[in-house]
Amino acid sequence: MVSACFAGSNQKCYNATDPGLSSTAWFENYLGSFMEHATVGDLQLFGDEPTLQKFARDPVNIQMISNLTLLRETAMYYTSLLTSGPGFPLSSLPDRFVCYLSPSAVSNLSRDDALSLAQRISKNCPLNLTHRGVRRERSPSSMTTEELQIPNGQSLAKLGSLVAGLNSSTLRSLPPEVILEAIKSPEFVQHMVTLPSSLKRIFAEKIYSSVGHPADLVKYVPDPLASYIPKSLLVFGGEKPNIQDLNSKTWTREQAAMFFSDAIKTEPDFSRLSQSVLQGFTCAAANEMKAERFQELAKVMKKKNVKLGGGQLSCLVKVVTLHGIPKDLDSYPKDLLLFLSPSDYAATGSCRQYFANIGKANLDVLQRESSQRKQLLMEALACLNISSTQVNEEHAEILGRLVCDLGGEYIRSSGGNLLKRLSQCDSFLPEQEEAIRSVISSGNTTFGPPVAWSAFTLNELSGLIPVLDHNILQKVPKNTLTLWMKNFARDSPLSREELATVVEELLPTRHKRADGCPPDKQITKMVLNDELMPIHYTAEQLHTCLRNVSLDNHLPQILTYAFSVQQLAALKRRLDEVYPDGYPESLLPRLGPLISFVTSEDISKWKITSADTLAELLKYQPADAQASAIIRRYVDLGNALNTTALNAIGTRYTCLLNVTDLNMIDPKSLKLASLNLSACSQTTKDILYAKAKRAFSDQHYLPAYYELIEPYLGGAPGVDLKALSKDGVNMKVSTLAQLRRDSLLSLTIPEIQNLLGINIHDLHKWQNQSPIREWVQRQRQSELDKLNVSLTGGTQEGYINIIRPEF
Repeated sequence: MVSACFAGSNQKCYNATDPGLSSTAWFENYLGSFMEHATVGDLQLFGDEPTLQKFARDPVNIQMISNLTLLRETAMYYTSLLTSGPGFPLSSLPDRFVCYLSPSAVSNLSRDDALSLAQRISKNCPLNLTHRGVRRERSPSSMTTEELQIPNGQSLAKLGSLVAGLNSSTLRSLPPEVILEAIKSPEFVQHMVTLPSSLKRIFAEKIYSSVGHPADLVKYVPDPLASYIPKSLLVFGGEKPNIQDLNSKTWTREQAAMFFSDAIKTEPDFSRLSQSVLQGFTCAAANEMKAERFQELAKVMKKKNVKLGGGQLSCLVKVVTLHGIPKDLDSYPKDLLLFLSPSDYAATGSCRQYFANIGKANLDVLQRESSQRKQLLMEALACLNISSTQVNEEHAEILGRLVCDLGGEYIRSSGGNLLKRLSQCDSFLPEQEEAIRSVISSGNTTFGPPVAWSAFTLNELSGLIPVLDHNILQKVPKNTLTLWMKNFARDSPLSREELATVVEELLPTRHKRADGCPPDKQITKMVLNDELMPIHYTAEQLHTCLRNVSLDNHLPQILTYAFSVQQLAALKRRLDEVYPDGYPESLLPRLGPLISFVTSEDISKWKITSADTLAELLKYQPADAQASAIIRRYVDLGNALNTTALNAIGTRYTCLLNVTDLNMIDPKSLKLASLNLSACSQTTKDILYAKAKRAFSDQHYLPAYYELIEPYLGGAPGVDLKALSKDGVNMKVSTLAQLRRDSLLSLTIPEIQNLLGINIHDLHKWQNQSPIREWVQRQRQSELDKLNVSLTGGTQEGYINIIRPEF
């Protein structure tokens, strides 16, 4: 008699009552009963692959299975059974299984067959896949499109979701007219949502290179590509923007800042502006209307849940409270309360209500460990009459996100009352982490000791997994960890690196070193498609068992799996063996997390011939030493620091460029890039400011000019700052503090006042920081007093302050 229990979610067991029933006959008779619950391992109980393939290809079975809802891994395995080997035409494959085709199954298709299959995949495969809580960029099929001819936009549109199979060089070779024709298809635009960012960037470049007018650009660019349009191309000048077109696209905050002033001038009814447009609020816009209108604007932002940055909120609250604190503060965005006090809120409600709102606000707009956040926490504890270090659940609910700022002594004293809320915090200080581990290790919480945890318990506390050390994780039952990895890890907010800590606990600590790959560890297509692959192989086994496996088509996929550091090192070692003379350029964009294992010697062998490859290599944020070597290799091979390269280098690595590199940059390329020079040397700031000034020279008379030039002002000479002081820019004091020392010291009190505008009252908070301190010391105290912003340290009448030069 044949019997088996299947590992599906329902844990179903099936028993054959006929003692003479063979395994294959049992498979046929009970196929419809268990397939919806069967895992790949369940299917393999009933025969070898040829036997299973025979029954999988039976037309009756195909018809029956195509109407069932299979587990994802089972569907991939069944598709592999159908399509591996000769004799099965893809035209006979049910539509629902085209989503699971492997590269080998589609590698030899003719052009017409490939386009036909592309349309089937685009029609039947879901686009909105998520992975660990975020949308995952992926192609619905691994089918390659490199051999396809794309003579026109219609041919491109027919590819549908398979356009993700194009590499960057192929896409760059297409004329802009082909792209503009293809994006007329709503179905094709829908498939752009899940394209890799590298391809979205190229699509956007093709569009804005042939559509120069801002109004036309806003109108024609598809929404999935809107965020890739350089912000300098979204400056309307004297032309009124089409509000309907602006509202229909999803912009970044920096992009929306380019046209925010134009939008509020064009549309008097703020409620008709989208959330995406409203997030572009600029402090310079405070000069455009009266305070009452800004109060109206702020209330619309509350209704539309607009998220603003710290600088925007700091400015907005000044305008809103210009003529006194409103008595209906609950009508304004909760984040504004971060810049007010309980006494400011008194006319609206109690301090308890104030901190209940603060607990729901975005605390991250205030710097962690800042005096403002510390003051908020102290006032909250006083308001709730929490005199000891113990916080009960009721108080924790009111504190909300302020719980994340509680010190280690509060966490220890409060026991498990805070664990659930702490699991939603983004980061912890070392003393907080130690306290969390202490509370969990004690077992005196509603979750019980780690040894008694279930997968559901682990899921409730998943945000704390990065805090848990080996001493805690080793006590959690291994089957609990495995079940959590299988059922919950995919949708958890944890990164690949954080999940790897769980994988390490599931691997044996000791193992025998074998000469070859164990029979039960052979790496098949199904293994490569299994997200749980890391928990089944030690680092040494992984290295050994990969010897007979081609990683070319699978590397990008498996590198999203939660491999440990040791396992990733084994993968890298295997690649070194396959490519002893250096990785081919086609492999470089696929290295992903392996980039942190490469050496300068490795990089010296690479041929980085395109800015797109550079962008992919830097996307995973290697250490500065590795990034510097990658950039140097790219430049030494004669490649230009064009817009794509500059955006790849971006805010993180700009400061690594030397003077020779900086002088190579064309202002036209700089105009289309977004950089941040705040941490760079003065030489870097000086060179790039001069280039940025030339790049934006045709826009210097427009309100958006300040938003464009602001990141480069650290290199501005005093004469340019004096000119800027006449434009009512409402500069942030943090920007003022980043100016060149000699430039700042050359400014007069009225010029500083005009530069800062509504932000002048923040100056006293920075008066002890260089170079603002030196500027204050050079001014007459009597003149500083006229500002009425509590500045001290100026020159008294009859005295001269001697300032020690700083080198």
